[in-house]
Amino acid sequence: MSGLMLQQKEEDFAMELDSNSEFKASNGWLENFKKSHSNVLRKLCGESASVDASSCEEWLSELPSLLKDYKAGDVFNAHETELFYQYLPNKTAAFKGEECHGGKQGKLRVTVLLAAN
Repeated sequence: MSGLMLQQKEEDFAMELDSNSEFKASNGWLENFKKSHSNVLRKLCGESASVDASSCEEWLSELPSLLKDYKAGDVFNAHETELFYQYLPNKTAAFKGEECHGGKQGKLRVTVLLAAN
């Protein structure tokens, strides 16, 4: 359940309890609510490997020589990624110290190419 949903529900409860209530569940209220009830946001799964930093430094040092013959308007960055449209959330609200276990993720996806100049 997202923070916005919690805030909206609390405002709904306040209206049910007192129809003249002008209670507003602010972001500060939400943070205090989470702290008082020991709620935290936990990541259920994550990547275990990342790019080697030395490889990035080497590539970045060579980049100016690769781009010298091109105008800035002719340089694009593109990245292919997958859009998993039946994927379960990878974070959930939980109590501190409580273990979290995710479910099996859906594999249906669309490949998307994003590019920027």
